[in-house]
Amino acid sequence: MYFKHVLAIVLLGFSAFASAFTPTAQQIEQFKKLPQSQQETLAKQYGIDLSSIGVQSNNEPQGQANEKSILPRKDNSIEDTPDPLKPEETELKPYGYELFAGEPTSFAPTEQLSVPNDYIISNGDSFSVSLYGKDAATHLITVDREGRLNIPDFSPIYVAGLAYGELKELIDEKISNEAIGLKVFVSISELRSLRVLVVGEAHKPGSYSLSPLSTVTHALFASGGLSEIASLRNIQVKRRGKIISQLDLYDLLLKGDSSGDVTLQSGDVVFIPSVGRQVSVEGFVKRPAIFELKDGETAKSLVNMFGGFKENAFLEQVEVKRVIEHTKKSVISVDFTQNKTAYTPQGGDYLKVKSVNSEVIDSVTLIGAVSRPGYYEWKNDITFDQLVSNTKTDLLPQADVDYALIVREITATNEIEVIQFSIVEALKTKNVFLNKNDEVFVFSRFNDLEKEEAALKNLALTETEQELQEKVKLWHLYERRQFDQKVLFDMALNEALLDESEEEVEIKVEEEITPTTFGRETLLAPILAQLEYQATVGSSKATFEVDGQVRFPGVFPLAKGLDVKAAITAAGGLLESAYVDFAEVTRVSPSGDVTYIKVTDIDKELSTDSILLQGRDTLNILMQPNWQESYKVHLKGEVVFPGTYTIKRGDTLQEVLARAGGITGFAEPKAAIFTREAIKEQEQKQLKRLSEDLRKDIASKSFQKSIGSNTSLTYEETNKLLKDLASVEALGRLVIDLPSILEERTVLSLQDGDTLHVPGRQDSISIIGEVNYSSSHLFREGTSIEDYINLSGGMRDRADEEKVYVIKANGAVFIPNRSSWFAVNNTIQLEAGDTIVVPMDASHMDSLTLWSTATQIFYQLGVGIAAIARI
Repeated sequence: MYFKHVLAIVLLGFSAFASAFTPTAQQIEQFKKLPQSQQETLAKQYGIDLSSIGVQSNNEPQGQANEKSILPRKDNSIEDTPDPLKPEETELKPYGYELFAGEPTSFAPTEQLSVPNDYIISNGDSFSVSLYGKDAATHLITVDREGRLNIPDFSPIYVAGLAYGELKELIDEKISNEAIGLKVFVSISELRSLRVLVVGEAHKPGSYSLSPLSTVTHALFASGGLSEIASLRNIQVKRRGKIISQLDLYDLLLKGDSSGDVTLQSGDVVFIPSVGRQVSVEGFVKRPAIFELKDGETAKSLVNMFGGFKENAFLEQVEVKRVIEHTKKSVISVDFTQNKTAYTPQGGDYLKVKSVNSEVIDSVTLIGAVSRPGYYEWKNDITFDQLVSNTKTDLLPQADVDYALIVREITATNEIEVIQFSIVEALKTKNVFLNKNDEVFVFSRFNDLEKEEAALKNLALTETEQELQEKVKLWHLYERRQFDQKVLFDMALNEALLDESEEEVEIKVEEEITPTTFGRETLLAPILAQLEYQATVGSSKATFEVDGQVRFPGVFPLAKGLDVKAAITAAGGLLESAYVDFAEVTRVSPSGDVTYIKVTDIDKELSTDSILLQGRDTLNILMQPNWQESYKVHLKGEVVFPGTYTIKRGDTLQEVLARAGGITGFAEPKAAIFTREAIKEQEQKQLKRLSEDLRKDIASKSFQKSIGSNTSLTYEETNKLLKDLASVEALGRLVIDLPSILEERTVLSLQDGDTLHVPGRQDSISIIGEVNYSSSHLFREGTSIEDYINLSGGMRDRADEEKVYVIKANGAVFIPNRSSWFAVNNTIQLEAGDTIVVPMDASHMDSLTLWSTATQIFYQLGVGIAAIARI
């Protein structure tokens, strides 16, 4: 019960402490009486630091509960707010000072540590002497000022100056001689304190009370460490006016040598002189800092201080800034690659170690559709086949084995030349030699990413091969970035794009295809940029262009000795449509004169008229006369043999229908629907433009709504119509008179993608628009438009009675009130398959002129789609 009562009081007290942060001394004393496990539980619950109230935690070593060897040094300086725009700079700091940087404390090494046997006994030391045997007793005795130790019932013994081990032997011998049957156990219970004076460049010089086990470093910790101008190389210990030891902290910090860290005695003086000569070291070293020099230290000593150089350090010319005779500053370059450099460090030297160039030299590089891209060691007489020996194992499946390039540096200013070769021929002849720092580009057989991925999918790559493809792509992304940075053309290209108009950019985005990682367009871009950059007066740009019927038309690097056949190979070869009897080369001279050169037999191995291309030449591969791609048209519905038919240019609809056996006896030729892809694309653009115009018109009218004008259309109706208009698909319908075509009175030439829908016989008339019930009715001869409208429940209030029109089965439009036609028919009779449209009155739409146009488009498209759906 008592324990619970105390615990409740403590909990109550610490609840108040947690809220007010002012525990009383009584509360702390009660807390200390609790078991340690409960102390830690309560401390964790209320967020209390045990060390802040003088309570030891299990996490702290024994004997260090109420003391800290070093506290953080307070910084009383007022720093200006850092400028966020100023680049960050790493400030060099003197080496070794952080270890001793702290606030002075009553530092005393823990007495729980074992006392060594060579510890010298002096007055003030206390011992525990335990006697056991025929009698048992324990005595706590202290060495008096005379240096004697008085054990009760035994004569005093003089112990001052003895080692601790000698003292134990002396007492054991004394007890054994003077008391038969007794044995003794001796231990130190309390050590005396000693006073040490720390002077010089200490953080807080003064006299400190330390344990007799303390060494020089303990005194440094006790005084708060060293000042900013203190020497770490020559700390002196003086005893009775004489220097008994000199401590070089660099030996302790760099070598772990503590031989100079002697044990102090009472009255010793620890003197810290000012720092001597200093050398600053920064850059690619393992320990950049400011180091203190001693007399006679060499470059090797300095290297040991900063831990050596990093692996990518450039050692041939290390920059050393030096002050000469306190009058001027000079720079010398030191070669640290030599084992014995002539450099001798001097005070004030500032060493800056730079890195080696990231550019890899004395190598050859494989780039592109290869299995193992990267850098390879260059050797004399190395050939391409030594890097790529097998097209199956060393190249990716999409690699183009007929076209590869070697980019070679020819000047010290990184000017390049290009060598074109065939991989297949190089593996046969083994005579494609590589120079130092050559870059070999292997291209894909595709430029379009979708086509490449489709081809690779058909190859059924294994999982390992797919992973290889991804790894190679990642390597090339890195390599291309490095190459772009080297030629410095990214910025120029971006500026050129900014000069283009928005319309041109939008057109480019629409027409752009996704290039492949290893395609000609991707890999050739930095090469072409470099060739354009190095073109000067008298030296034309070493590029040529291939246009026309080739697989990859575009601009290519001009290799040495490149003829027309090699140029065609660079462009991926001829297309099926290419005219092979001759081609045309357009050549522009430096003066601007243009020459046209005809080259014959371009598909033969050795052309009789083959010429070598020059810079800025354009090779134009012509198309075969009357060449056309395969045109296909589609016949659907009531055709004897419906399906897809391949035609040639100039074929007519009547000829294709004849090939298909004509129309069936159930067909209704007057209601035929003919669609064309070109018209569909045009209508789709018009629909998009109309949708945007309608949105702008609605926005301009929104102010009228805000001032109180009423509208017959709600917001939901308006929004729905806009969404419907934006999502509608164009039909691409061309109004035709199929009976006239079948009778050969009208001729319709076909285009690729044309489709003819021939419906069956019609027996109904449809009514759509602003009627009470849109429906279809059985066609009855002589029934008027007004009669059909009445059969559908009549018109709605917002219907426009003056603009009712009829869409004929073949797509023609008839407006009865105006007795005019917008198509081929010239009669005004209703027929089966016709559609009566009752449009909306524009006055119900806030005078938006585009509404009627939008609704008419809806109606006409709806009629066409519905007719096709019935086929």
